[in-house]
Amino acid sequence: MQFTLWCAVSLAAPSILFVNRVFPPDRGATGRCLADLGGRLAAAGWRVTVVADGIADGTHRDAPAGVTVHRTGSAVPEGERPDARAYLESLGRLVWRAVRLPRHDVIVTMTDPPLLALAGPTLAARHGAAALHWCHDLYPDLLPVLGVRVPEALRGLAARAMRRALRRHDGIVAIGRCMRDRLTDMGVPADRLTVLPNWPDPAVMPVRHADNRFRRSLAAETGTEGGRFIVAYSGTLGLAHPMDGVLDAAARLQDSDPGVLFLLVGDGRGFAAVEAEAARRRLRNLRRLPWQPSERLAESLSAPDLHLVAMDPAAEGMLVPSKLSGVQAAGRPCLFLGPDGSEAAARVAGCGVVIDPFDGAAIAEAVRAYAADPGRCAREGERAAQRAADWTADRAAVAFAQLVPSLVRRHGPRPAREWIAPGRTAPECPAPDCSASACRVPHA
Repeated sequence: MQFTLWCAVSLAAPSILFVNRVFPPDRGATGRCLADLGGRLAAAGWRVTVVADGIADGTHRDAPAGVTVHRTGSAVPEGERPDARAYLESLGRLVWRAVRLPRHDVIVTMTDPPLLALAGPTLAARHGAAALHWCHDLYPDLLPVLGVRVPEALRGLAARAMRRALRRHDGIVAIGRCMRDRLTDMGVPADRLTVLPNWPDPAVMPVRHADNRFRRSLAAETGTEGGRFIVAYSGTLGLAHPMDGVLDAAARLQDSDPGVLFLLVGDGRGFAAVEAEAARRRLRNLRRLPWQPSERLAESLSAPDLHLVAMDPAAEGMLVPSKLSGVQAAGRPCLFLGPDGSEAAARVAGCGVVIDPFDGAAIAEAVRAYAADPGRCAREGERAAQRAADWTADRAAVAFAQLVPSLVRRHGPRPAREWIAPGRTAPECPAPDCSASACRVPHA
């Protein structure tokens, strides 16, 4: 269902400035979500500006209509995650570019680069604006999980500075309840926290195997036209995505279940170690494919029979794997290899299984059970697709727009305007057992 969003204002359309390192055509879930949201707000009459890294060509051909993009002039490298120095340099460029722009009503900082939230209150003060932090990853706490070595004294200093900065924001959007709870433990007032889950790429939808050119080409390349049960990990593979259990499961199934194929699609620094270990174990049932272009995303995500989403248990409350929403939009069941108390685990309920990421035996048994039961795959895939359809970019834009009045009121009397988002059907929050008082998703 498409939602119409518009705003009635007393003086002028509201203006909002987003600051993030990546923006399409750059890769990255934060950039894609920003483009989805910014385009819908602009279509509703908002003045939407984005500051991002990259080389400006003056055309904004990759930006949604109505979104103005200011590039810092430094190219965004594809593939590998930047190192600490590159992140700090990006932070300086983004802040310098944003501080020189005309005034906006709301300043939104995101989490790429990691410490961008530190600059949010300062940028907001420069613009006389409300400060909103859209938290996709919780730094600097996440750095050790990602394998980034920072001296303990320096990390402690950064953590204290981050806590102070977060408490100074007028509002914070967390993408999961476990992240909201962690932010509350850091001293952020509960009334400033909003849970808005990430949504799937609007281009992703279920594609039947019979109509899936990606699956057919894969079968032809591997000589398995009769079909194999494909278990896939798709997206960025980083150090926060443990694959030890998956490799163990592949080794266990290689001889006993030759009809099972493990497929790794994407890029990231974690792939090198996985491929090296697969070679050492001489795994014949594991295949690697490169990152797939956006126009093939629906087919590549629909090609597998079962998906894998991995998350280091130590990262609970610091991130929510963005790939899960795409998997569900493709209408496929999922094995979530991560902590059972996390937001991702709650979203998998009814359309997948939660397993310890290091338990190769349990992963192998789950894969074997799904491979033996096509009906279960179909039923859970349908539930997954419905769950994704219940929380779309359109509905997220409505919920996000509803935040603005309270932010501006909390910030102070300037400007004296009222934002209204009428003409909507209130969706239910996709998070099970959600507390409506702590969640800004419109509730029926």
